[in-house]
Amino acid sequence: MRLFIVLLLALLAFPASAQNVPAPTLAAKSWLLMDHATGQVLAAQEPDARIEPASLTKLMTAYLTFAALKNGTITLDQVVPVSNKAWRSEGSRMFIEPNRPVTVGELTSGMIIQSGNDACVALAELLAGSEEAFAHMMNAEAQRLGMKNTHFTNSTGLPDPQLYTTARDLGLLAAAIVRDFPEYYRYYSQKEYTYNKITQPNRNRLLWLDTTVDGLKTGHTSSAGYCLISSAQRGPRRLISVVLGTDSDTIRAQESLKLLNYGFQFHDTVKLYSAAQELSRFQVWKGQADDVAVGFLGDFVMSLPKGQSEKIEAALVSQQPVIAPIRKGQPIGTLRLTLDGKPLGEHAVVALQDVPVAGFFGRLWDTLLLWIKSL
Repeated sequence: MRLFIVLLLALLAFPASAQNVPAPTLAAKSWLLMDHATGQVLAAQEPDARIEPASLTKLMTAYLTFAALKNGTITLDQVVPVSNKAWRSEGSRMFIEPNRPVTVGELTSGMIIQSGNDACVALAELLAGSEEAFAHMMNAEAQRLGMKNTHFTNSTGLPDPQLYTTARDLGLLAAAIVRDFPEYYRYYSQKEYTYNKITQPNRNRLLWLDTTVDGLKTGHTSSAGYCLISSAQRGPRRLISVVLGTDSDTIRAQESLKLLNYGFQFHDTVKLYSAAQELSRFQVWKGQADDVAVGFLGDFVMSLPKGQSEKIEAALVSQQPVIAPIRKGQPIGTLRLTLDGKPLGEHAVVALQDVPVAGFFGRLWDTLLLWIKSL
């Protein structure tokens, strides 16, 4: 029989009279708003609809470039040869030339700030030998990040029938860039970049409209429409918005800002439990201790509508039977959260200490007791 322990949360950070405000209506084909700290989707419309990513594809090209920089495979001052394919790239460019030296750092700036397709191809060829091989790397990394409905065929986002993704997958990718590469994320907030005596502005209008916005990427083709992935930090909170398929550059900026403002105004990130806080104790069989404390190794936070935290109910469910040996951090139960009777999610709780296995007679006695309980 499972053990249910109902925990009523009494968090008084917000007034009980506040209401859950519905998300705004956006003039976009699909969109999503995510809390970066928790990974929660706060609001969305058609988040799993397949879309053409256009230059949002460059987020994965950047992710792999950052990974190579971080592990030392390449360096920012490394000189990169420019192939004819890179030089002749269609669409937006940073204007690299075959006979002009260019570094990884310059290509990274050109890829992110100027959205240069030529920079992407040059980096892809550096990292994988060819853009085709690089696409395989992109797809492998997408799977590792949990982007289940994404397929890449090139490094730039130029239209291809087999190049597709979703708002949800793009949110995962954007969050991974912020989380995994804080030392390189600064590129996304730079408003302009000059290469080859040509200065081009960052296409993300929100960098000028809202000082809390520090990224991330625009995209546009005639078939994809105008797209924008934005990230903003206000105080300790960071939100990521994905707005896809609007009708103009102006609209994608306006709708993205509308979505970010909604998230910051009507939601907050609440710490429900502290790191190593004991939520309960579960009975242990065949161990040197009769029970074990359970909880979370780190602070457990959630993004919630303001004023709604008092209404949360939690059910702690133990795996049965819990049998030694048990290691600290081992999942041995589930915390089920609901708000107004609606599920908020299930989260694994872990053992907060080790429980070594008991001696021979202790194990024998508990084996007998478990057999009797099973009758």
